[in-house]
Amino acid sequence: MNGLLKFITCGSVDDGKSTLIGHILYDSKLLYADQEETLELDSKVGSRNGAIDYSLLLDGLMAEREQGITIDVAYRYFTTNNRSFIVADTPGHEEYTRNMAVGASFADLAVILVDASQGVLVQTRRHARICKLMGIRYFVFAVNKMDLVDYNKEVFDKIQIQINELKDELSLENVKIIPLSATEGDNVTVKSNNITWYDGEPLLEYLEKVDIESANDEEGFYMPVQRVCRPDHTFRGFQGQIEAGNVSVGDEIITLPSTQKANVKSIFVTDKEVETAFSGQPVTITLDKEVDVSRGCVLVKGTNLAPYKKLTVSLLWMDDEPLSVGKDYFVKLGTKTILGVVTKLNYAVDVNTGKHIKTDKLGKNGIAVCEILLSEAIVADLFAFHKTLGELILIDRLTFMTSACGVVENLSERGGSFSGRTAFRSNNLEARGDVFEEFYYDCSSLNVLKYQSVNHTYTVGDEIPTNGDSYSYPDNFDIIVLRDGIAVEIRDKKVYSLVPLSDYKYSGHPLLNGRGFEIKAYSDSEIADFINEYTQIDDQSKKAFFSKWMCFETYRKVVMNK
Repeated sequence: MNGLLKFITCGSVDDGKSTLIGHILYDSKLLYADQEETLELDSKVGSRNGAIDYSLLLDGLMAEREQGITIDVAYRYFTTNNRSFIVADTPGHEEYTRNMAVGASFADLAVILVDASQGVLVQTRRHARICKLMGIRYFVFAVNKMDLVDYNKEVFDKIQIQINELKDELSLENVKIIPLSATEGDNVTVKSNNITWYDGEPLLEYLEKVDIESANDEEGFYMPVQRVCRPDHTFRGFQGQIEAGNVSVGDEIITLPSTQKANVKSIFVTDKEVETAFSGQPVTITLDKEVDVSRGCVLVKGTNLAPYKKLTVSLLWMDDEPLSVGKDYFVKLGTKTILGVVTKLNYAVDVNTGKHIKTDKLGKNGIAVCEILLSEAIVADLFAFHKTLGELILIDRLTFMTSACGVVENLSERGGSFSGRTAFRSNNLEARGDVFEEFYYDCSSLNVLKYQSVNHTYTVGDEIPTNGDSYSYPDNFDIIVLRDGIAVEIRDKKVYSLVPLSDYKYSGHPLLNGRGFEIKAYSDSEIADFINEYTQIDDQSKKAFFSKWMCFETYRKVVMNK
């Protein structure tokens, strides 16, 4: 049996999407007896003069039946002798384009229906473009209602030319075109006797055979961290779903954005310990040393993934309020949610022609390419290379409604490695120091943004800049870098030493954390409590921990952006 196929049906209003899937379920004997009986009874009062109306199997809401259209995404799970399927039947009306995009975001293949009596319409082009935007690589154009054009080959040939033109325009991959009649069953589950000029397989047979696995290969292993599991002080596991590749006990992995290296100590799939885990499995991974990892971080092996602060994205706008430059949103990418500002709207896309349109606003169901500046660098990649780290949504900060979905087209302002960020190094000890970050209030976006203005690695004897636009430190202080387990001692504005935290003794000088915030600990015992509490925190207790131990304004401030 072939692997699970997740596909979507879409097209214009009344193109027969629900009827098509209903006919597959009915012909394949995939209904319970009571479902079949109910369908036959409901059809007697329907619009087909007593003949079976297969669309009723999916149009489950009374409001939809009254209108004769599907307005929500209806999911159906079914299995044939050759394959298991999940299908999303999506609305065709332009008003519900965002609903259709939700269905497309989960699918590997799109079945786009084209009415044989009308040909390729505006909605056909819109849906093909959105499916392409959502990363779908396999397309079936089902030229439906061939019975209404007397199964005329010339009509099909003309529509086939239109579809091929659309294929070239959007650079669609793996396109299959099938003439059929969802109502009469021609070429749905079995070959049609009415379309003898078509020598290909019927729709269901094609869906059972199509191989979509080969198109989903991504470089290396990566797992966005969903949760840090700390049942007690002896166990610290990183939980998430492996999105690509595999990982084994003993493998060296890199944690991003911290770029720390560690070896895999153990792997759990549910409550069972395993030696190797693979793409698609939810796992808990433990490492052989403490590393700086929390929700939103990514564990990687054999990839060139890195954190970035500026993204160029293609967006489908879903909000009733138009998109405007300068507004900030929550950006959710992978398992990370972070503040971001739309700094530029490069152009909108005409869904009919593909033409780029200069504009400073984008309305509902519009598509555009935009620039987004994030409040800090996060792990991201182009959608074409690593799908999970290349797809995102924008969330309104006030209503928490999803405003847009989109994919990453370009990346800039890379950060997150020792070579690219301020750090301290001495012998075999390394500590990241974000004490030189600048905090600016951006007047155009009305947000506080962080910039890394200094890119240098300091070692013992080097003088450091103790004054910047938004920070001012004393001549003598100590930095406790919790994520690296290192203390950096500064004397007379110079790096005096780097020592492991286990060897550090309180000197009486001011204490700062790795970001330049004052640590409110004034003795060895208080420092020990501070470090111990840090090892216990999770996502829920972070706020209380930082409120108790940190003070932002002692050595830092926020200044107006120049």
